[in-house]
Amino acid sequence: MWIKGTIDGYSFYIKQYDEGSEYGISGGRISKLEIWKDGQLFVQYDRGWSKKPSGAQVKAVYKQILREYN
Repeated sequence: MWIKGTIDGYSFYIKQYDEGSEYGISGGRISKLEIWKDGQLFVQYDRGWSKKPSGAQVKAVYKQILREYN
């Protein structure tokens, strides 16, 4: 299932499995994740990390997404 949303001005796009998977973040349900703001890509995961979260605001958004969707 694809999910999109916004947290604190950051847009996110998720592909989520019904159950945890070896391809998910930390074995969880999120297999693909992107976090964007103002046309800039901050986080990208596609069955592996291309761009890990960095910076306090981005990490806070990432952690919230994991709590709610992973």
